[in-house]
Amino acid sequence: MSKRYAFLVDMDRCIGCRGCAMACKNFNQLAPDMVWRQVYPLDEAIYPHRERAFLSLACNHCDRPACLEACPTASYEKREDGIVVHHQETCIGCTNCIRSCPYGAPRFNSQEKHAEKCSMCYERIDAGLLPACVQACPTQALTLVDLNEIDESKYEQYPAGYPAMKRLNPSTRFILPKKPRIVRG
Repeated sequence: MSKRYAFLVDMDRCIGCRGCAMACKNFNQLAPDMVWRQVYPLDEAIYPHRERAFLSLACNHCDRPACLEACPTASYEKREDGIVVHHQETCIGCTNCIRSCPYGAPRFNSQEKHAEKCSMCYERIDAGLLPACVQACPTQALTLVDLNEIDESKYEQYPAGYPAMKRLNPSTRFILPKKPRIVRG
């Protein structure tokens, strides 16, 4: 059975440092206004505690990617290991992929006039390395897992505030933040 790579986000460990986002930007040499991975602070409506919680998100590398289905130039490729790669050189900038992705993964590069998105650093994975974002995380809140080898009952696929698009079956999994400890002074 082939691998099915996914990002695992441990929301209990994430400190919101944005090291993952900066590593992504640096490795992929993104334009100053372009981001493929973002770190979002969770609103108290989603995480009702005074301690901060964060969510690091990039492309979900879905089983049935909306971006791939919407692309008229076949600029998207889904690899056997589950990684969804966008080939910028064949992209015509129609933005169909951007409009079709409910997770906002593909972004429009206005300078280059094409779409771009996270490729899970497949070049690094193929060389036996971790994706840049995973390697940069100082707390190991972001890891790379093989969905065929983990016990998925321990992880959440659709945390509160995250679109539950079951038809697409996004691969990203989450460890939800635990209830914070009350510290008395």
